[in-house]
Amino acid sequence: MRTIGLFCCGVAMSAGIVAGAQIRKIDPTLLGRATAGDAAAQYQVGMAYATGKGVPIDDTQAAAWFEKAGGQGEKQAQYQLGILFHNGEGVAQSDAQAAEWFRRAADQGVAEAQLALGELYDHGQGVPQDYVKAAEWYSKAAAQGNSEAQYNMGTLSERGLGVPQNYAQALVYYHEAALQGNAGAEFNLGLLYDNGQGVDQDYAQAAVWYNKAAEQGLARAQYNLGSMFASGQGVARDLMEAYKWLALAAENWIGARQEQAARARDNVAARLTPAELFDAQSRVTKWKAAHRQ
Repeated sequence: MRTIGLFCCGVAMSAGIVAGAQIRKIDPTLLGRATAGDAAAQYQVGMAYATGKGVPIDDTQAAAWFEKAGGQGEKQAQYQLGILFHNGEGVAQSDAQAAEWFRRAADQGVAEAQLALGELYDHGQGVPQDYVKAAEWYSKAAAQGNSEAQYNMGTLSERGLGVPQNYAQALVYYHEAALQGNAGAEFNLGLLYDNGQGVDQDYAQAAVWYNKAAEQGLARAQYNLGSMFASGQGVARDLMEAYKWLALAAENWIGARQEQAARARDNVAARLTPAELFDAQSRVTKWKAAHRQ
């Protein structure tokens, strides 16, 4: 594994060569500040190469400039460099290096870096798996309103990983993320209401949250919502609406779950008149058109 120091030297040399050929497309004043050592300008040049703004996309160049800026403490550059190491773009893939750069940015309060570092601890990538540390970093990002971190904290709280199992706390985290449109959180919130975990059982509320996730295309939410319409649990019984959601779930799922949804769809279809089935199938078509599927 190359150390950060060796990586700096190797990329810095190539940066000077390529920059001379393409830098005419970057604001000369910005380049001048970056070359003179201005960390904010170095980050902006790195972003230009990362996004193709004014120059062809070049992840190697982006990494070089991010490392210059990150080495001076520029927190967003540190986060972006962590992403490049995690994805192996412009640098040799290394989750250990990713964790180091994410940590630097996370220590400076970058919520996305806190989330990313938490995920590395959660999955044991580049660092030993440690749910306590995962929860520590997720909670920091969640406190800043990061919906994915809120969702992850809900999952850890629900399962008792890294924190005591607490369905009521999971409900709070899922609700915060769901209010921001996080489909996974919407579905899990629906499950808690469905099962009466951390909250009084409330099928109507479960259906509300399943519906939100289903509208975003989450197959498991579409299946649960379709099942509720088929049985009239939490919603008025509506077999055509049940068919719609079960048909969508069958299209979005794969493997055994796809077969499960397809069987449920076909069972509902057998209870419909030809006219009702045509209406139900039309609802599927209209939903897919509206959601560009």
